Amino acid sequence: MNAVVQMFDHAPRSLVEERAVRPSTIGKIRPGIKVLTRAHQANEKAVKLYNDMVAAGESFEAIGKLLETSLKLRNALVPRNVDYFVCRRSDFSNPDTADEILRLYGEDRGQGLRLYRFPIMFAFDDWLRNVPNQMAAYTTAGRQYFSEYDHDGKRYCKTYATVERNARAQRARRSFGGRLVVHRQDADIPDGVCDPHVCPQYQHRKCNLTANFLFAVPDVKGLGLIELPTNSIYVLQKAYSAMQTVALARGRLTGTRFWLSKKEFDITRIDDSGQAVRQKQMLTVLDADIDLGALLDGADEAQPALDAASRAVALLEADGTVQSIGDPVPQSDGQPAGGEHPGDGASSVIHDDGGHDDDSPDSDETLEDKRHRMSDLLHRLGLSQPERQNGFRKYAHQTYGRGWIERIADVDAMNARLKNALDDPTSLDVEIQDAIAQAAYV
Repeated sequence: MNAVVQMFDHAPRSLVEERAVRPSTIGKIRPGIKVLTRAHQANEKAVKLYNDMVAAGESFEAIGKLLETSLKLRNALVPRNVDYFVCRRSDFSNPDTADEILRLYGEDRGQGLRLYRFPIMFAFDDWLRNVPNQMAAYTTAGRQYFSEYDHDGKRYCKTYATVERNARAQRARRSFGGRLVVHRQDADIPDGVCDPHVCPQYQHRKCNLTANFLFAVPDVKGLGLIELPTNSIYVLQKAYSAMQTVALARGRLTGTRFWLSKKEFDITRIDDSGQAVRQKQMLTVLDADIDLGALLDGADEAQPALDAASRAVALLEADGTVQSIGDPVPQSDGQPAGGEHPGDGASSVIHDDGGHDDDSPDSDETLEDKRHRMSDLLHRLGLSQPERQNGFRKYAHQTYGRGWIERIADVDAMNARLKNALDDPTSLDVEIQDAIAQAAYV
């Protein structure tokens, strides 16, 4: 049985079924913490209140609100990246779920039980359903502007329509089915197109990338998924590459045990004076427990590994580890704009170095980075589609031999060939078809 089923595969029969069904969530794991600003760290009352509430497991939202109401301290907390994830009881509908996650996967490295690395499983084979994302600007009243892709492939800035007033009743006209979403059209964005370069909200750091990982944690019970937010384009791009690599190797994302952890990276950002600045950031990293070399090797010898992976998926599904969640969430930005926050909760902006082509080898690249770049090239060439993956495997095996995916020189050569194929995809298709034909006679 498929790991994920659609909740409603028929015509709507009620008002509830008319609306898009979002996967239910049971809690949130956070990628960072908030601390008192330097100015407020000298306030003894604020420090005591903060420490007491953190020890009690209260959310940072509640701490910030109490600091403002009781001590009249506005914006007293600022985000800070740390090398662990925050798993608090107050962030779950059933607080015992947080305790269970920490019991199963927490580590004590001298500062108490914390979540440094833990396994997850995705509920959908579409990466965008697993990590929905968009550009969004929020006010104290909620979401003000947000981006969505239309059928023409353009990213538009959307907002909520002004509520009409009933002249006779002297009150707002009731809206059936929720607030009406319309294209933003004002003096700042007259054509409704989401363009961060001319958007005043983005330029004033009020509109940023928002994304959420949606997943289940193995052996943790609950009728719903768990969220992990991020506002880092770097995290999103790396996660996208990792998922595309697994999809290329296995043909699906469900049934694979991924892992989330923290790793320190050197990030380039542009400061307020326009200068490129290097800084270290602890970022969320997604990886998976699969033998990628065997799966991508391409020859018939790799088939036992594929069969073993299929058997593992069947066992997982039979055990019910992956729950049936429902219809996908409404599509949001599949191609987030650049220039977002680099860290989970950080306020600095990242930009490309500009020193080298993204599709060219870099002396500082690791083998994993090269594989991620190859995954992106394969996706752009349409070779990550399930019906074309096997042909690519045969082509790669015949061209570079068994174990090629573990050799840096062969991976660089493959990336160079794929990059050239962007300008002439037909020639690569012919080579792949020749490899398939030769394999049939072996």
